[in-house]
Amino acid sequence: MRRPFIAGNWKMNLNRREAATLAGSIARRAGELAHLDLAVCPPSVYLETVGAALSGGPVGLGAQNMYHEAAGAFTGEISAAMLVDLGCRYVILGHSERRHILGETDEQVNRKVLAALAAGLTPIACVGELLEEREAGQTGEVIRRQFDRSLAGLPDEQMRRVVIAYEPVWAIGTGKVATPQQAQEVHLDLRKLISARYNQGLAQTVRILYGGSVKAANAAELLSQADVDGALVGGASLKADEFLAIAAGAQRN
Repeated sequence: MRRPFIAGNWKMNLNRREAATLAGSIARRAGELAHLDLAVCPPSVYLETVGAALSGGPVGLGAQNMYHEAAGAFTGEISAAMLVDLGCRYVILGHSERRHILGETDEQVNRKVLAALAAGLTPIACVGELLEEREAGQTGEVIRRQFDRSLAGLPDEQMRRVVIAYEPVWAIGTGKVATPQQAQEVHLDLRKLISARYNQGLAQTVRILYGGSVKAANAAELLSQADVDGALVGGASLKADEFLAIAAGAQRN
């Protein structure tokens, strides 16, 4: 049985005081949700502050990005070891905003995934299609390409540690959301890709999250789908009540 996982991506929002307050509010109430894993991913400059607010509790700390090199002359970048040093358990990699705004490639994501795993972090590897790709019937092709390239070269034991997030780009921050059936279809396709590369047993252990305008109002139906194991939540994760209500909608499959 895959344990549900709800992660909040705070993106480039909040100040230090707001970040600490939000983290503290989530941490105080997380004990009510013992059947799932929770994580928050604040801006990198607030990782230490948020980590302190979460200290000793069940909510995991995650980062929104990292660089694939261990150290060196890479101005402005952050290594996996630095994230571990700050107490991070997770790191979001290949988010659509990094792919489509900042030009990140599948190959770059792949190097980051391998570096994260080597450092002991759990990568939340994101895949997802643009609106024009969905309308052209290319969703399956796009997801397959991103899966093949972004998660290339992972042996079985590493693939077991990866979390995949399906994020239809057209549903991120737009208020639009994939129907539960659309989400389930892509999640099942991803599980089939894992099974084809590895085996059915491994495919049934990897957690696949949905991301794209998830709110408390639509979470329960989305998260009830057989192959949807949780959510990568954007704007709704900036309000403790909304984020925790989404988590409450995640039932054991």
